[in-house]
This record gives sequence, structure tokens and C-alpha cells, in this order.
Amino acid sequence: MNRRDALKAFAALALCPLCKPAFAAEGAHWSYEGGNGPTKWGDLDAANKACSIGAQQSPIDIDHPIKSQLPTLKLSWPKSADTIVNNGHTIQLNFAEGGSLMLGDVKYKLLQVHFHRPSEHTIAGKNFPMEAHFVHRADSGGLAVVGVLMAEGKPNAAFSQIVKSMPVKEGPAVKADAGFNPSALLPQKLGYYRYTGSLTTPPCSEIVEWLVLADPISVAATDVAAFAKLYPMNARPVQKDNRRFVLRSS
Repeated sequence: MNRRDALKAFAALALCPLCKPAFAAEGAHWSYEGGNGPTKWGDLDAANKACSIGAQQSPIDIDHPIKSQLPTLKLSWPKSADTIVNNGHTIQLNFAEGGSLMLGDVKYKLLQVHFHRPSEHTIAGKNFPMEAHFVHRADSGGLAVVGVLMAEGKPNAAFSQIVKSMPVKEGPAVKADAGFNPSALLPQKLGYYRYTGSLTTPPCSEIVEWLVLADPISVAATDVAAFAKLYPMNARPVQKDNRRFVLRSS
């Protein structure tokens, strides 16, 4: 398989953590705990080797970032999602064509948003109750993921809509609530941390520009608890930063 085809396969996997690239061996199932947990991901399939030997793995603990003149995040997202799915690892909403992120002069198309509990990224060692990942893909195959940290407090109407409509059992995608607006899951300010990393699920491909928003959003504790009934823990532990620089927008 050439590099371009491999990137397409890896990006497709980001859309659906259950899906395997075409060259993966059948039956390689991963989980967040137990014998097929994160420390074993690299051994489950030859395609997952980056999970154990990669040098730019995600998530990481964000501590002592370097303030920099980073480009403003220019988000142009649709006002609704296409479908919602419980894929066996998380709740995910998929978007039709049209949404985008401009990062400098590179355009990334919005593909999906999914959720982790607790947050995968930590700030100075601190976890948040949850984290949302908005996955975007460039024509080159590279990914840009906007991470939104989620703290308990005032309800967020958009997240409440997701919780009320999320499928409780793993299964095929269904039509999403037409009233869901993804932009309502963003904080008022879009200051962010940026670093180069990987998918946080197998095959852990190191093709991601991470853009973790500095300000968390507030969501109801009852909504977090409802998500936790389905997925009490679906977060990969933080990985070594291996002296990578984390930049902070000014």
C-alpha cells in the first residue's frame, strides 16, 4: 500500500474507531481496559505498531506551553450534524460535506465529533470530566483535531441534546437531532494549545495537528453521568511528550 492510500485508511479509521484499515488482520479488537487495553494496542495488529513505538503519541499532559503567534482558528461549521452513532467505543456525530477549519493557509474538512470520559489531554496534570474531539481532514490526508475540554457546571444545551438522543447500544448510525449546533460546544474564546501528535485510538497514526482549546466549556453533571452509564472510561492515558514543544496562542 502506498503512502497516500495508507493516509486515507488511517483517516477513515479516525471516523470510526471500530473500523479497520483494509490491510489489518481480522479479529484484532481493542479496548480501554484489560488484556486488549492501551498498553497492548501495539501488539494486537501489525498496523498498530505506532501505538507502542511511536515518538509523537497522543494525548499528552499540557504543561509549560510556549506562547506563540499562532494563526487564528477559522471555523466554518454546519448548524447541524448528519448522523449519530454508538460505535462501541464512544458516541460520535458525523457531518455532511461543507464544514471546514482554516489553519493558516491549509483547509481541513470537518468530518465528525466524538467524546471521551475523562478528558484524554490533561492540563498541568489535571483531568477534566470529558473531552470532545472535532476531527478535520485536509486533502493531503493529514488531520487537525480541535479538542474541547468539558467541565461540570452550567448545562450546555447542545450536549444535553446529544445525551438525550444518543443510542444506548452499539449499532448503525441513525439520523441526528436536527436542532444540534456543533458550534454551541465551543467556548467563547478560541485560544488554543498546538502540538504534533497522533490518533488516540489504534492504529495511533502520527498524522494529527492537535488544537486543544485553552478554555473549557461547562456541561451539566447529570449529562456527564448519563454518558458515563454508557462509557464510564474511554480515554487513552497520557503519553510521553518526548521533548515536543506545545505552543500556546497569544
